[in-house]
Amino acid sequence: MTAELNRRTSGLSSPGNQASPREAQSTDEKPGDPTAIGGSRQMANIGVDLPGGLPYQPWLVPIVKERTANEAIDDPHIRCLPDNFLRAYGLPHLLKFVHTPGLLVVLNEMNAGYRQVFTDARPLPTDPNPSWQGYSSATWSGESLVIDTIGLRDDTWIDWNGSVLTEAARVREEIRRPDFGHLEIRATVDDPKAYTKPWTVTLRQRIVVDTELVDEICLENEKLLKRPT
Repeated sequence: MTAELNRRTSGLSSPGNQASPREAQSTDEKPGDPTAIGGSRQMANIGVDLPGGLPYQPWLVPIVKERTANEAIDDPHIRCLPDNFLRAYGLPHLLKFVHTPGLLVVLNEMNAGYRQVFTDARPLPTDPNPSWQGYSSATWSGESLVIDTIGLRDDTWIDWNGSVLTEAARVREEIRRPDFGHLEIRATVDDPKAYTKPWTVTLRQRIVVDTELVDEICLENEKLLKRPT
């Protein structure tokens, strides 16, 4: 299994398309080029490609509207807190996949974050301790690594607009490598507390070679929350 994952996901990944937080842009992708790293078109709105947008529960609609209008001033990312794995796929920071027997570790250069995915297909716990990345178990299905995750913290932001996952969420990722330079992640979210029905998005990543993670610690250069004295 280690050899299979290395064959499919060797190197670091970054979002597949460039974008600013509020405006998606179309650019030519350059697989393997570490100088062409940017945010994805789903960074601001993870449901941008869904007809009608994300199916928010009524209570969440005004909250997302307010967060979008105030430029996400209460965003956990802006406040230097960890990014949930779904959100990390869209941000302009490298992710590194490290596979050992029985465990996939995803390293995020932003705030030295990490995620653990158990690849022994173990049953998910019935009452996991809520965490930023949740509890993840995975297995291979043909050419795809299928990851199921539960146990997320309540009100975990997954885009700049302030869409969330709650502690009721179950997320399934189907990760495959369609060609040498890319990963494709089909993510399905089933969160009845936040959404009226399950929804699925496809997140694309570029494989970046011949580069390394760099320290990017938010608090070392944080200025947004500082107020004049």
